[in-house]
Amino acid sequence: MNDSTQILKSEFESIQQDLIRRHEELGMKASGDWIDSLEVSAKGMRATIFGLDYTNYLVNGREPGRFPPIKKIEQWIYDKNISIEGKISISSLAFLIARKIAKEGTEYFKKGGTDLVESVITPERIQRIIDRVTEFHVSSFTSEINGLLKKMAA
Repeated sequence: MNDSTQILKSEFESIQQDLIRRHEELGMKASGDWIDSLEVSAKGMRATIFGLDYTNYLVNGREPGRFPPIKKIEQWIYDKNISIEGKISISSLAFLIARKIAKEGTEYFKKGGTDLVESVITPERIQRIIDRVTEFHVSSFTSEINGLLKKMAA
């Protein structure tokens, strides 16, 4: 792995940790699967953070429309350790939650989304990463030119 790739990998791993921290601050953590799914990949001058496909719902919420998967809501109830009062079953509660989401959308959607990503991946941070990688390349290029000039002068 070359130095610029290492810089990108390091920066994206830092973003990964900050996304996890913000996810927990927002009270989004349930099973921990989303956190466990985050993976950084860096190759050449390209870096990516991969995660579960429902990241979009964590950022934008889910708009009204079709019923969300009830089994996933049941699992969410277990993972969040939500206590149930009265004689309602978990499957009934999950159905009621799914129906409300289908009618109204999630709270994240109604609030216009969350700042899970935008609070972590800011324009300033992107510029800092660009500056670090560019600085490395300018320094490397300057060293190569100086080396060539010294060879030519010899």
